[in-house]
Amino acid sequence: MAERLQKFLAQAGVASRRHAEEIITQGRVRVNDVVVRTLGTKVTPGEDRVVVDGKEVVVAQAHQYFILYKPEGVLTTLKDPQGRPDISQFTSQLPGRVYPVGRLDFDAEGALLLTDDGQLALRLTHPRFEVPRTYLAKVKGAPTEQTLDQLRGGVRLEDGPAQPRSVAVFDKAERNTWLAIVVAEGRPHIIKRLCAAVGHPVVRLFRPEHGGISVTRMRAGDVRPLSPEEVVRVDQVSRGEVQPTAVLRLPARRHAPPEAHASHSPPHRRSH
Repeated sequence: MAERLQKFLAQAGVASRRHAEEIITQGRVRVNDVVVRTLGTKVTPGEDRVVVDGKEVVVAQAHQYFILYKPEGVLTTLKDPQGRPDISQFTSQLPGRVYPVGRLDFDAEGALLLTDDGQLALRLTHPRFEVPRTYLAKVKGAPTEQTLDQLRGGVRLEDGPAQPRSVAVFDKAERNTWLAIVVAEGRPHIIKRLCAAVGHPVVRLFRPEHGGISVTRMRAGDVRPLSPEEVVRVDQVSRGEVQPTAVLRLPARRHAPPEAHASHSPPHRRSH
């Protein structure tokens, strides 16, 4: 769609709308190799070639952002040479081409961001940005407070020490316990290895949110676009301007509808 030249320049980040008008009237802009001084001139992005002071102006295409509720038993990749289930079955119908932000274990489930915004993905995944990630881990047995303190203080793994940001009991079952664990690193299987190191192996792993974007009210396999407000929020999270926050909820019981999701309340006995 054609738009006024000064608006095009402003959207491309060349200058403010008012300054763009001055640049045009000064004869510094060429459209399709013709100098343009008229403010009413219209251009069509992607069709007309606009050059300012000898440099071509390109308006970046808008990025795409989605959240997927990754089911367990699915690889976080778009193609697997061994033919195992991967997330391409959920992304193949999406417009354009988006990629997963980081990884979620094959047997883990929950929130996984998808985008073509490489800079956002880098900020969310690179260790130097230390973006917190929250997991709900169902572990065998009932960890004592001493064991939880040991976990909070950090444990030594085969590839070096690891220390969660926080560890808390989220919910209790007859033979298992749900722990809420926050980490700020993405080493492979970090949650499983932390819990195994203190004698309470993980039997189910769920990530309720990713970058502050929740999968509440979504079913395993659902994918949806982020709202404009969510895009702003995840960008702020990636830059460390705000902390990722979301209402933490347990995943649905296996073979149960999403209505069975329970919001968090003080720990109580469940018959999981």
